Parts: sequence; structure tokens; C-alpha cells
Amino acid sequence: MTLEQAETAVETGIKIVTAESAKGLDIVGTGDMGIGNTTPSAAICAVMTGRPAAEVTGRGTGIAGKQLEHKIAVINKALAVNRPDPEQPLDVLAKVGGFEIGGLAGVMLGAAAARIPVVIDGFISGAAALIAVGLSPQLKDYLIPAHVSAEAGHRLLLQHLGLPPLLDMGMRLGEGTGAALGIFLCETAVRVLAEMSTFAEAGVSGKEEGAK
Repeated sequence: MTLEQAETAVETGIKIVTAESAKGLDIVGTGDMGIGNTTPSAAICAVMTGRPAAEVTGRGTGIAGKQLEHKIAVINKALAVNRPDPEQPLDVLAKVGGFEIGGLAGVMLGAAAARIPVVIDGFISGAAALIAVGLSPQLKDYLIPAHVSAEAGHRLLLQHLGLPPLLDMGMRLGEGTGAALGIFLCETAVRVLAEMSTFAEAGVSGKEEGAK
């Protein structure tokens, strides 16, 4: 895509979440629907983390052997031909990314601007997080990784961002399923903090009289 198209993709995500935040949105879960988008995600991951393509490229929908080797070769060729600049996240998005990744990055930026936490799902959402954090490093404080997927680059991506996942279940999903589980855990944690009695309030904070 062109640089202008990359900017539009990000701006579209910002506009969508800004409109929803005006309606009372208080937490966001990201996800994607697509075929083949682990390839651009692996390319983004390789550029932004500095890892070799072979290290961050996984089986996606189940490829193996020569198909996986071909996938890695395609990514390496795309990186060699387009030469995306890791210091310029929009350049990376435009040269090896996808529109859905740009939209997700925009959602994260818009949510953070509205002080809304974002529960990110699988590898594609993680690639979007790399772009978003590259554009605005302080955004990282608003990101909560729901889980680490079975995709090779996802764990490395989260380690690069310094974001530990809530769950590690070997899931290969990126459509938001993991994010839904993560949102449930976040809501549970908030209720524990806000509603659970302390030991003192429950009257169990000290020894009973006469106890040894």
C-alpha cells in the first residue's frame, strides 16, 4: 500500500474506537478475520524485533515442510525488495503490512488516547501492537495480551514489547476468542479489587483471643 493508504488505515481505526468511546466503551478487544495474514504479521515482526524471518514465521493455518520454507522465502524477498525502515512504523505497515493491521493499530491508538485498556488477541493483533507502540511508545501501558498463540513469532513479539500474556493455551486463533477470555479475566480482576473484602473488613486479620 502507499504511505497515504497506511495512514488512512490507522486513522480509520482511530475514528471507529473514538466513536464507540463516546457511547461508553470501557474496554476493547482486538481480533481479525482473514486468510494469509500471518505472513505480513511475520514480516512486521521480523522488522520491528530485528529477528530473522525464519525465527518468527509459523505454520499459520497448518502448512509445513516446503510450504513453510516457501512462506519464509516470500517474507525474506519482501523485506529485501521493500526494505522497510524499523524506525518508521508507517513505512513498515505500508511496505509489508495489511489494511486490517493498520486498522487494529489505529484502534489501539484511539483507545489509549481515551484511556481505555486494549486486550489484544493473537499474532496479527500483536503485529498491529508493534506498529502502534512504534508510533506511540506510551501506548504500551494500555495493552493487555490475552494469550500467547502457537505461532512462532507471537511469544517473541510479546517478549520484545515486554508484555506477559494472561493465558498460554496453545491457541492458534486470532479472531478475538482469546481477547474475549482476556476481557473476562480483566473484569474479574477489577471486581476483586473493587468489591472483595480485605482480611480486616472480614474480621480475619488477627489471631483469635486465646489462640497460641
